[in-house]
Amino acid sequence: MTDDAPAAPANTPAEPPAEPRGSTSAETSGEVSTETSPTVPAAESLERRRLEQETKDERKVWYFLAYFLFGIHFVAFVMIYAVRHAK
Repeated sequence: MTDDAPAAPANTPAEPPAEPRGSTSAETSGEVSTETSPTVPAAESLERRRLEQETKDERKVWYFLAYFLFGIHFVAFVMIYAVRHAK
């Protein structure tokens, strides 16, 4: 029996190389390609602005938490001082 299909050359892979683990392609990550959607620049701009605002809001929350915890500890130390030095 002979095989009529030509063999693939040894230096070219039969399949494209697999992507490393942890990386995603546009098809699997849910991204919309720029060729299929005409509103992508507006959507990307909106998404970018939303992410920037979310980052700012998250930073404000961390600052609020830091000031709150500092204030609670300050009040606690003042109360400890007052109790220890009370007559």
